[in-house]
Amino acid sequence: MINITEVLETNKMILEENLDVRTITMGISLLDCADASLKTTCDNIYAKLTSYAKNLVKTGDEIGREFGVPVVNKRISITPIAIVGSACCKKPADFVRIAKTLDRAAKKVGVNFIGGYSAIVSKGMTKADELLIRSIPEAMAVTERICSSVNVGSTKTGINMDAVRLMGEIVKEAAERTKDRDSIGCAKIVVLCNAPDDNPFMAGAFHGVSEADAIINVGVSGPGVVNHVLKSIRGADFETLCDTIKKTAFKITRVGQLVAQEASARLGVPFGIIDLSLAPTPAVGDSVADILKEIGLEEPGAPGTTAALALLNDQVKKGGVMASSYVGGLSGAFIPVSEDQGMIDAVNVGALTIEKLEAMTCVCSVGLDMIAIPGDTPATSISGIIADEAAIGMINQKTTAVRIIPVAGKTVGDTVEFGGLLGYAPVMKVSKFSCADMIARKGRIPAPIHSFKN
Repeated sequence: MINITEVLETNKMILEENLDVRTITMGISLLDCADASLKTTCDNIYAKLTSYAKNLVKTGDEIGREFGVPVVNKRISITPIAIVGSACCKKPADFVRIAKTLDRAAKKVGVNFIGGYSAIVSKGMTKADELLIRSIPEAMAVTERICSSVNVGSTKTGINMDAVRLMGEIVKEAAERTKDRDSIGCAKIVVLCNAPDDNPFMAGAFHGVSEADAIINVGVSGPGVVNHVLKSIRGADFETLCDTIKKTAFKITRVGQLVAQEASARLGVPFGIIDLSLAPTPAVGDSVADILKEIGLEEPGAPGTTAALALLNDQVKKGGVMASSYVGGLSGAFIPVSEDQGMIDAVNVGALTIEKLEAMTCVCSVGLDMIAIPGDTPATSISGIIADEAAIGMINQKTTAVRIIPVAGKTVGDTVEFGGLLGYAPVMKVSKFSCADMIARKGRIPAPIHSFKN
């Protein structure tokens, strides 16, 4: 039974502490849109997306007004396009035509992003996979609302180093293709290991082939809420600290569960999962970094940072799973640099480096996220960073990712402005030492011994 105190607490979270539902994402299968004709495939895709998602934005806005809970983003995730376009796409330009169709559909229904311009190549690449990957720079340059992801590894299969090498080159090319916009094309590309099929967050969202024809997934947020409540228990012991985070995560997730069930009912689409990630924004007070400082760090990057983040991530999950029977996606704490003012501040004072961020990704959701690096960083170094993160995911049986932006014409000390939820970022230093000979090797890194559980 919900009592008046809980109602007032939730209202306070929304009005004063930046609580929101970060996204309602409708997953839509496009498998039945595939055809040997590229035109027919594009027509089918446009028709299905504009039919299924025609009321998504309106419904999200209505729920937000009626329940008083901001629903910030309305999005679509789709079947990986490398699969959908495998029969009709014979060159990269054919996939770009599908990307333009997706962008047109996104604008028609009003969503801010469509995720799923993707390929799953953790063990090897089909011809269609490679064509899609090679089309990514052009697709990101000529569209506004399309997000691309490539899964290059998994705990079960190991790491496809041929794909890792190629993705380093693709990220560099995407940066060059959008250099007039501070290489923003790279902000819509993420390289993953152990990618989940039901992630509602961009840029890594896609609709897995094991999913139903359509599904509603909701991503909640609320780092500002956690930060605020921790201020009231400064100096408390770890048991009190953990219990407080768990209870707060429970309340945040219940709000998401309510919104998800309501959206599912109104849209006539089954409810999938709640992703209970703490996803920051550039807004002051809505920062994961500030939570780490409230736990007791002078700045993120100080000794103890990885332990504090591990504690936070675990307690968020423990609180969330008590609030919903269907928790999925990524679920944990995000540490994007450009989207978190506290992380930006930590970089600017010299407390936080890429190497420390990599260590932190061992214990949190996702990985190296929204990090600006010098534009002259070699493609092989970007591939090495991707390989490092994929190895963390593979060995630890978790999702990891790299969304890194080699900003054309920028160097360490410069600042890059992306705007909106993407925020701004200081350009961070990358090791000057080369891994080119390693990246030049062909094949894949084998799966770890603990992957053999059959």
